[in-house]
Amino acid sequence: MLKERSEERPEESPEQIKLEKTIKEAAQEFLKEYNASLPEVMELEYEGFYRRGFFVTKKRYAVIEEGNIIAKGLELVRRDWAPIAKNAQEDVLMAILNEGNVDKAAEVIKKALKKLHSREVNRDDLVIHTQITKSLDKYKQIAPHVVAAHIMEEHGLKVKRGDILRYVIVKGKGSISSRAVPYDYVDENTEFDINYYVKHQLVPAVSRIMSSFGYSESELEHLDSPDKQQTLDSFF
Repeated sequence: MLKERSEERPEESPEQIKLEKTIKEAAQEFLKEYNASLPEVMELEYEGFYRRGFFVTKKRYAVIEEGNIIAKGLELVRRDWAPIAKNAQEDVLMAILNEGNVDKAAEVIKKALKKLHSREVNRDDLVIHTQITKSLDKYKQIAPHVVAAHIMEEHGLKVKRGDILRYVIVKGKGSISSRAVPYDYVDENTEFDINYYVKHQLVPAVSRIMSSFGYSESELEHLDSPDKQQTLDSFF
């Protein structure tokens, strides 16, 4: 699954432009020669020239080409993560891949944390989408989306396999699953579980990237604290 986001590229030197052109030309020449040796039904294709890339695993990565981020397997391209987490991860990747600026990436996370802690976040940024993959009575583990589905059925709405539910996690007692509420049933008086969105959405998503630069989940969680002044230099 791919997602592209375009942003202005940093200005390149003539040497960088020349090198990039040389590499692209060499790649095309290689393909031409190699494909000539392959059976007719087989052919290698040129996918792109990526100036920077970030690989978690071979199936989870993000690369940048012509100012566009192309991602696979990461949270920003998965619907079962809230926009507050996906957007932060995307902005973090843009700062790192487009500019090579880890300090800017940390500032992105600070701003997202402040929005959550000050409750200035739009409730649309907290909604999670999850698909029902089987009949509700077949679920042995009562996950948040299953709880939300039962609430909808209690209100007379039939939930079937294949339906995609939108829900949020609200403040209260009990497990996270027990506090899942269908998005259509929340209003301006709903109190969301900010701690959940920090610990289980935002921080895990950005930690996937920032852990490679020395940031632990605990440090990321408290980046917006007044006395927390993290910079890249502090890790070397």
